[in-house]
Amino acid sequence: MLNRLLAAGALCALALASAASAQDEAAAPVAATESVAAAAEAPAAPRVYAPVDFNIANDPENILLLDLSNGQRVAIRLMPSWAPNHVERIKTLTREGFYNGVKFHRVIEGFMAQTGDPTGTGRGGSSLPDLKAEFNPMPHLRGTISMAHAASDDSANSQFFITFYPRFSLDRKYTNFGRVIAGMDAVDAINRGEPPAEPTVVLQASIAADGKPQAVAPPAPAIESPVSVDELNAPLTQ
Repeated sequence: MLNRLLAAGALCALALASAASAQDEAAAPVAATESVAAAAEAPAAPRVYAPVDFNIANDPENILLLDLSNGQRVAIRLMPSWAPNHVERIKTLTREGFYNGVKFHRVIEGFMAQTGDPTGTGRGGSSLPDLKAEFNPMPHLRGTISMAHAASDDSANSQFFITFYPRFSLDRKYTNFGRVIAGMDAVDAINRGEPPAEPTVVLQASIAADGKPQAVAPPAPAIESPVSVDELNAPLTQ
């Protein structure tokens, strides 16, 4: 009799365990669905755009240096948090020496100075593929460096421009990827014109972390004054 009671109790326990397991399995998909729904409802974290650091001693890996033919050096803070692909493109081309010897081919008074075309016509670029736009809310202020593009938003390649004054009409239409942090007076001194009669040239572009010394233009050759006939006929002095 006792054995029959024990066996019946065991069967009852097994039945209860099976029922509990079935309930857990039935509840699992519901819990998973609820977790996915909660994740979908959670708002995405807002994107953070870092402020410009004007200390030229900080983060030299993200400082672009332009040595100009006007004898001055411009320091530009590159901002990967604003436009990572554009910053990477500028750094890649700079380290390849692409910008060395390139002219500022389009310089408009009160607006901007544009460079980055090795042909000097405004129609050239690098052999790398065009970039997809990385428009951002950062405003185009005095000293902003932004990427030029053709009719398509996704046609930026190597050309960029530096603004002389704020131009908020450019915001979210051109990819803003940095700011001049030293040498804005050198930018102001870039020769104007479309193209300029005597264009200012980027003698050397470099990344500050690479430690390249400033490039300077060779001195202009001395111009000898013409010799007159009287000087040729003058008697020799002892």
